[in-house]
Amino acid sequence: MNKRTSPPRNVCRMTERAGPVPPWAQVTATMRERITSGELPPGTMVPSIVALHQEFGIAKTTARKVLAALRDEGLIVTTPGWGSFVKPEGQRPER
Repeated sequence: MNKRTSPPRNVCRMTERAGPVPPWAQVTATMRERITSGELPPGTMVPSIVALHQEFGIAKTTARKVLAALRDEGLIVTTPGWGSFVKPEGQRPER
Protein backbone atom coordinates (compact mmCIF):
# COMPACT_ATOMS: atom_id res chain seq x y z
CA MET A 1 0.00 0.00 0.00
CA ASN A 2 1.40 3.36 -1.05
CA LYS A 3 0.32 5.95 1.49
CA ARG A 4 0.95 9.62 0.75
CA THR A 5 2.03 11.70 3.66
CA SER A 6 1.49 15.38 4.19
CA PRO A 7 4.49 17.71 4.52
CA PRO A 8 5.86 18.37 8.01
CA ARG A 9 3.90 20.98 9.93
CA ASN A 10 6.97 23.15 10.47
CA VAL A 11 7.38 23.80 6.74
CA CYS A 12 7.65 27.51 6.02
CA ARG A 13 5.45 28.23 3.01
CA MET A 14 6.83 31.55 1.86
CA THR A 15 5.67 31.42 -1.75
CA GLU A 16 2.49 32.94 -3.09
CA ARG A 17 1.27 30.38 -5.59
CA ALA A 18 -1.64 32.44 -6.91
CA GLY A 19 0.46 35.55 -7.51
CA PRO A 20 1.91 36.79 -10.80
CA VAL A 21 5.50 35.91 -9.79
CA PRO A 22 6.35 32.19 -10.13
CA PRO A 23 7.50 30.35 -6.99
CA TRP A 24 11.06 29.84 -8.30
CA ALA A 25 11.42 33.60 -8.79
CA GLN A 26 10.04 34.31 -5.30
CA VAL A 27 12.48 31.89 -3.65
CA THR A 28 15.35 33.16 -5.81
CA ALA A 29 14.60 36.73 -4.66
CA THR A 30 14.53 35.58 -1.02
CA MET A 31 17.85 33.75 -1.36
CA ARG A 32 19.39 36.69 -3.25
CA GLU A 33 18.37 38.99 -0.38
CA ARG A 34 19.88 36.60 2.19
CA ILE A 35 23.16 36.62 0.26
CA THR A 36 23.38 40.35 -0.45
CA SER A 37 22.32 41.32 3.08
CA GLY A 38 25.06 39.17 4.61
CA GLU A 39 22.66 36.74 6.30
CA LEU A 40 24.50 34.12 4.20
CA PRO A 41 28.08 35.44 4.23
CA PRO A 42 30.70 34.56 1.60
CA GLY A 43 31.88 30.98 1.82
CA THR A 44 28.72 29.82 3.56
CA MET A 45 27.02 26.71 2.23
CA VAL A 46 23.72 27.54 0.54
CA PRO A 47 20.73 25.36 1.46
CA SER A 48 20.56 22.18 -0.62
CA ILE A 49 17.77 21.26 -3.02
CA VAL A 50 16.14 19.17 -0.31
CA ALA A 51 16.50 21.96 2.28
CA LEU A 52 14.91 24.52 -0.09
CA HIS A 53 12.14 22.02 -0.86
CA GLN A 54 11.41 21.60 2.85
CA GLU A 55 11.78 25.25 3.89
CA PHE A 56 9.70 26.80 1.12
CA GLY A 57 7.36 23.92 0.26
CA ILE A 58 8.47 23.94 -3.38
CA ALA A 59 9.15 21.02 -5.71
CA LYS A 60 12.72 19.76 -5.93
CA THR A 61 12.77 20.68 -9.62
CA THR A 62 11.87 24.23 -8.62
CA ALA A 63 14.65 24.23 -6.01
CA ARG A 64 17.14 23.17 -8.71
CA LYS A 65 15.95 26.10 -10.81
CA VAL A 66 16.53 28.47 -7.86
CA LEU A 67 20.14 27.31 -7.45
CA ALA A 68 20.70 27.53 -11.22
CA ALA A 69 19.40 31.12 -11.24
CA LEU A 70 21.68 32.11 -8.35
CA ARG A 71 24.63 30.46 -10.17
CA ASP A 72 23.74 32.29 -13.39
CA GLU A 73 23.68 35.58 -11.45
CA GLY A 74 27.18 34.84 -10.14
CA LEU A 75 26.11 34.79 -6.48
CA ILE A 76 26.97 31.14 -5.76
CA VAL A 77 29.34 28.48 -6.98
CA THR A 78 28.50 24.77 -6.98
CA THR A 79 31.09 22.07 -6.51
CA PRO A 80 29.82 18.59 -7.37
CA GLY A 81 29.90 16.35 -4.34
CA TRP A 82 30.35 19.30 -1.96
CA GLY A 83 27.40 21.63 -2.46
CA SER A 84 26.76 25.26 -3.33
CA PHE A 85 28.52 28.13 -1.59
CA VAL A 86 28.18 31.92 -1.54
CA LYS A 87 30.88 33.51 -3.68
CA PRO A 88 33.18 36.08 -2.07
CA GLU A 89 32.05 39.63 -2.83
CA GLY A 90 35.08 40.34 -5.01
CA GLN A 91 34.17 37.42 -7.28
CA ARG A 92 30.53 38.48 -7.74
CA PRO A 93 29.40 40.58 -10.68
CA GLU A 94 28.81 44.24 -9.87
CA ARG A 95 25.19 45.35 -9.63
